Amino acid sequence: MNQDRRDRLRDAAVAVLSDMGGRGLTHRAVDAAAGVPTGTAKNYFPTRDALLRAVAERSLEQYRAVAAALAGAGPGPSDAEELAALLAGLLRDVAGPGRARTLAYLELQTEATRRPWLAGLLDPIAASDFAAFTHLLSGAGLPAGPEQVRALTLALHGALPHLLAGAPATLAAAGLDDLDSFTCDLLSAVHPEEPAR
Repeated sequence: MNQDRRDRLRDAAVAVLSDMGGRGLTHRAVDAAAGVPTGTAKNYFPTRDALLRAVAERSLEQYRAVAAALAGAGPGPSDAEELAALLAGLLRDVAGPGRARTLAYLELQTEATRRPWLAGLLDPIAASDFAAFTHLLSGAGLPAGPEQVRALTLALHGALPHLLAGAPATLAAAGLDDLDSFTCDLLSAVHPEEPAR
């Protein structure tokens, strides 16, 4: 099969899942989003589960590309202030250029509650964050024990749906209306002895 067309269909499926949610992810919708003849997506991904698998695999590839770009961007943050700035940038990406990717991932997580095989495909994405934040905390000279890593990772993951929904009162209540302050405060809460300001 044509790999370029397959990738185009997978990218279209990510966009459809992001825009229309799980119920909107159909072969016909993917064909329309990809600008290909009706029936093309079904030829590549014959079932809805195959379509979900394709989106999950594409999401994992996109996650790894973002992680590789971060790793290649230099030595990483060397202190709490630089780490807070990096984390704020990651959260801005979620609400900006990475919005479709993140929405699709959250939709996949919902689907995975009913499809254990899908949870297995998604597991490396979230699991990798724990290792990545361990590395970032250590590089910034901050304690990176399991408790600190869990608190940081889960707080950042918990922020995602609120950033995507963009409800102003919730963003203000969570401190997500000012991402620089949010990440500084989060690091200060996780490491009270190491203020990020």
